[in-house]
Amino acid sequence: MILVLNPTTASAMQAKLVAQFGAKTEIFTHNNRIALQGVQPSDLPADVLAATDEVLTDVPAAVQSSRLLHPETTIIKTPHSVIGGDQFVMMAGPCSVESADHVTRMAEVAKAGGATIVRGGAFKPRTSPYSFQGLGETGLQYLRAAADANDLDMITEVMDDEHVAIVAKYTDIFQIGARNMQNFSLLKAVGQTQIPVALKRGMSATIDDVLNAAEYIAAGGNHQIMLLERGIRTFDNKYTRNTFDLGAVPVLQKLTHYPVIVDPSHAVGEWDLVTPMAMAGVAAGASGMIVEIHDDPTHALSDGPQALKPKTYLKMAQQAFQLHTLMQSWN
Repeated sequence: MILVLNPTTASAMQAKLVAQFGAKTEIFTHNNRIALQGVQPSDLPADVLAATDEVLTDVPAAVQSSRLLHPETTIIKTPHSVIGGDQFVMMAGPCSVESADHVTRMAEVAKAGGATIVRGGAFKPRTSPYSFQGLGETGLQYLRAAADANDLDMITEVMDDEHVAIVAKYTDIFQIGARNMQNFSLLKAVGQTQIPVALKRGMSATIDDVLNAAEYIAAGGNHQIMLLERGIRTFDNKYTRNTFDLGAVPVLQKLTHYPVIVDPSHAVGEWDLVTPMAMAGVAAGASGMIVEIHDDPTHALSDGPQALKPKTYLKMAQQAFQLHTLMQSWN
């Protein structure tokens, strides 16, 4: 249950409810709203009911992620980026950090296209145990240096809770990959930090699944969360790597206050399909996108087929920002 309290007495009523029910149930407050798990309207004191403007009883399990408790969109600020609201953020870089020189050159390309965040994997979860697994902490150091040299923020994947401390030394944003969306130990661990988290939707995850995964992070006290739509597995994967669920963008924006980012690279898996799907993501209203770039995709150590060459990326990025500006003018 969520109570929308009269703003003039909200603080006093919230304090009273916490004192009465806090030892028995989970309670969450936001501005003049308070969520009480397992409490019924009949359990409330008369003066609290009198000071309540609205009682919401159809409340999702992921209550902290819900717009019912937190109506306004969350805005995440990192040293060089604003994520959410009317802003459109571009994140770009190679799938894997391959060398100091290469990731620095790709960071330069990313910035030239308007990116404020450089991406790159230092720890790589691969389908085959024999595929390139990343450079580890050395890769983190290379990516941090490339970001700093270009006045960019850095996003990189953290694979398990044991890596959280070491990745936290370098990154501005944790990325939780699709395979780890329901790695609850990892979600709890990043929830104990105050570093923003980009949570990718799992390949077979429903909308409610990803929202409940975000709730694990929020439950630890970290509310700097963004959700990444990167495609889901369906019955047809012959022509695209996954099925890009564009409908998830406005659905998530309706249900949750967290910014929604699109990942057309992983969604389609083929470089020539990335640009049209990137445009579709912008048109769907995403708050930003994350794309993979590489100057020699044929010899990339991971995910070469979906990487955009610099010239293609620069054109795509220009179109994406233009389309976002056009979409904003219609609102």
